[in-house]
Amino acid sequence: MKAIVRKFGWRKSVVAMAVLTTFGPAYAQTSEMEASVSAGAGAVSGNPSDRALFGQYNGLRKDDAYGLLDAYYSRRNAATGSIVELQGLNLGLDTRELKFLWKRQGDWRFSADYGELTRREPYTINTGLVGAGSTNPQVTRLGAPGSGSDLDLKIKRTSLGLAFSRFFGQAFQFEASLKGEKKEGARIFGIGMACPSAFAPACGPTTTANTGSAVLLLPEPIDARHAQVEARLTYADARLQLSGGYYGSFYNNSKSTLNPGIPGSLNGPLGNELPLSAGLQSILSLPVALPPDNQAHHFDLTGGYAFTPTTRANFKFAYARATQTQDFAGAGLTGAPAGIANLDGRVDTTLAQVGITSRPIAKLMLLAEARYEDRDDQTPIALYNQVNGALGNPVFTFTNRNLPYTKTRGRLQATYQFTSAYQGSVGANYEKIDRGTVTSTSSVTGISALRSETEETGFRVELRRRMTETFSGAIALETTDRDGSNWLVPNSGLGVTEVSGPTLTFNSATAILMPTLADRRRDKAKLSAAWQPTDALSLQLVAEGGEDKYKGSDQGLRKTRMTLFSLDVNYVFSDEWSVNGYASRGTQRLNQSKPAGYILAFDNTAINLGLGVVGKPSERLDLGANLSYGNDRNEYAQTLDATANPGSVALLAATGGLPDIVFRSTELKLFGKYVLTKASAVRLDAIHQRFKWNDWAYGYNGVPFTYSDNTTVTLKPVQNVTFVGLTYIYAWR
Repeated sequence: MKAIVRKFGWRKSVVAMAVLTTFGPAYAQTSEMEASVSAGAGAVSGNPSDRALFGQYNGLRKDDAYGLLDAYYSRRNAATGSIVELQGLNLGLDTRELKFLWKRQGDWRFSADYGELTRREPYTINTGLVGAGSTNPQVTRLGAPGSGSDLDLKIKRTSLGLAFSRFFGQAFQFEASLKGEKKEGARIFGIGMACPSAFAPACGPTTTANTGSAVLLLPEPIDARHAQVEARLTYADARLQLSGGYYGSFYNNSKSTLNPGIPGSLNGPLGNELPLSAGLQSILSLPVALPPDNQAHHFDLTGGYAFTPTTRANFKFAYARATQTQDFAGAGLTGAPAGIANLDGRVDTTLAQVGITSRPIAKLMLLAEARYEDRDDQTPIALYNQVNGALGNPVFTFTNRNLPYTKTRGRLQATYQFTSAYQGSVGANYEKIDRGTVTSTSSVTGISALRSETEETGFRVELRRRMTETFSGAIALETTDRDGSNWLVPNSGLGVTEVSGPTLTFNSATAILMPTLADRRRDKAKLSAAWQPTDALSLQLVAEGGEDKYKGSDQGLRKTRMTLFSLDVNYVFSDEWSVNGYASRGTQRLNQSKPAGYILAFDNTAINLGLGVVGKPSERLDLGANLSYGNDRNEYAQTLDATANPGSVALLAATGGLPDIVFRSTELKLFGKYVLTKASAVRLDAIHQRFKWNDWAYGYNGVPFTYSDNTTVTLKPVQNVTFVGLTYIYAWR
């Protein structure tokens, strides 16, 4: 700051006079000002591939060196109670933020904020695609994988927000806000087709002379704007509180469709170039719809009323309407049913919730809640899918589907204070979901049955020990049971057949049911404790576990299980030094199967460890260090159903099944801050990160995933990154 003043020939007295002139003598005499600037530079090691995960969101991926700049300004006027604050963060990066606040305490408040965030695709894409990220990409087959150019896909978000609030007397407050965000760039996307298909019977299959399938990477172009408007009026007195508000969401996407250009030949099953089979090129060239324009309007009234000092009620009533009416022809989409210009999508949602709490006696607290939510899907039904079969094949016709949804929930709970230390709670809850009538002309595939209604009841007990001198804790047990109405058997787009009774009357040995609809028993337990044996040492422990068991079918999702153990420790050596650490281990298991196919036990184990220390070895020096480690492993234990075909048996025997996916991260953070004068200091930050990832979805054993045009997607399996930043901090009052 001194250098800037000297550069422009200013003196401190001149700056002070300018401030006095601007804000007035009376304001200047009663105001307090604080300001600070942090400026410096940072450098990061490696190349963009080494920084793919490290720099995905923080703006430190593309270049090797960056400018670091933060600024803060605050002025307070004690006489008027007004405050002005201006803050800038990460001004030298593409994650910059600007925040402005101007308020008079207890009277009004105005704020504005501006932000940028760039998300860079961590995967390296090598392709011959022309016009990647546009609405008209042209697919070009590479002569060999890796012989194209690398794409740097990214999505940039730019946001601007304004907010205002005003008090009217002691009882009323008005709040309003407006936020707009622009999102532009491109992200991984694609299309694929395998011929022949029931919905494309005329498309030719793969032969020795032609390929009848293809998978292509086509980045999704993004150029969208989202505006959010909110207004709220609140009233409060000693007994009654009311708040009424409006929220509006408006989404506009200037990219309506993706229209790829497809060559006449692509890779065959063995990677050799083959002409496309009859009809495949025209199918792959069809326009692909991108997220359409839409909007939503939400109105609500919430509040509470105290009948007596020990009995209070709360409530919420809300209504929302969401619509999607973008014109098909204007978006470049053809083939809509006759007389249908747009989806005319409309969903109306009504919500009502009431609750009451009461303390009839000093040691007993009662709670009752009821909630009703109705989502009315009024989107018109039309014949959007019609496929004319070849000679001897049927004609497939089916419509879109309404998705109504009515949820009713209730909860009762009683809490009793046994002693000053021990408190117990018991509760019951009920939930019913009615999904309405299934649209009989819609198509349902991949599952054996649907259900219109499900009901779930649950019970919970908890014993809690309040903190006395050194220890507090709680143990809770919860169980819920879900069943439902009659099952509905889909008939390949020709309607559904209701099965009498809530149990399956078809072959349960081969039926696959949706986990959200099947009968289920859930049991959960949680233990938490906090212990402070000395003033210097404190520990927090959490242990919880749960299990879901699905009934009604031997296939699909059968059972899930989860456990979590975590420990946090804090120790204070002295007024200058302290250390903290944490350790956690969480597991998830899903057991599922497919008739005549695989029986899979999916296990995820996540281990996280951390250790941090902060200290002040001298009056001028502050130091700190944090070391963290994470290990996330996905295991796929596979066996086969007794009726599996010989090909599946041979494949599993030859490969051993899917390999594990492991993600490991190690991070070391160091910082030191040295005070030069009362107004200035220097700070050094150093970060080292190491990532290891072996995700076989985009490659295995060094062989990348290859699309039908020889486009490849890779991620460097081991990434080491070091960042060092040095900043100079100057503050004045």
